[in-house]
Amino acid sequence: MKVILNQDIKGIGKKLQTVEVSEGYARNYLIPRKLASACDSKSVSEANSKKEAIAFRKSEDLKAANESKEILEKRYIEFKHKVGENGKLFGSITEKEIADEIEKVFGLKIDKKKITLRAAIKNVGSYSAEIKLYESVVANLKINVVRL
Repeated sequence: MKVILNQDIKGIGKKLQTVEVSEGYARNYLIPRKLASACDSKSVSEANSKKEAIAFRKSEDLKAANESKEILEKRYIEFKHKVGENGKLFGSITEKEIADEIEKVFGLKIDKKKITLRAAIKNVGSYSAEIKLYESVVANLKINVVRL
């Protein structure tokens, strides 16, 4: 029996995929638990429209991520901190502070978990951070730390 999966099922297939399963498995397990629906013309057209909507949303998200990448890589952010001996900061600059500064300067809301520092920022100088904006889009942000 052909069914259209409503969610990912390990060993069977991915969401909105049409698969062939035994009739008993479909009628007694998949369909009653709403894990799948019977494959008819209505459900096929519904699944196709959902696939198109997902593809469109992904393309829009990718386009927005590329625009954000261009904005982030053109400019830099600057932190002014109190400095002790030898240009060492009191404390360090964290991913949360970087995310807050990006929102202030660029107007982009970025989750702190998506920011990766190559080295801890504990001294005055120039640094670089990687920001994962989308699946394959990574922006390199320049960070300058100066004395207050």
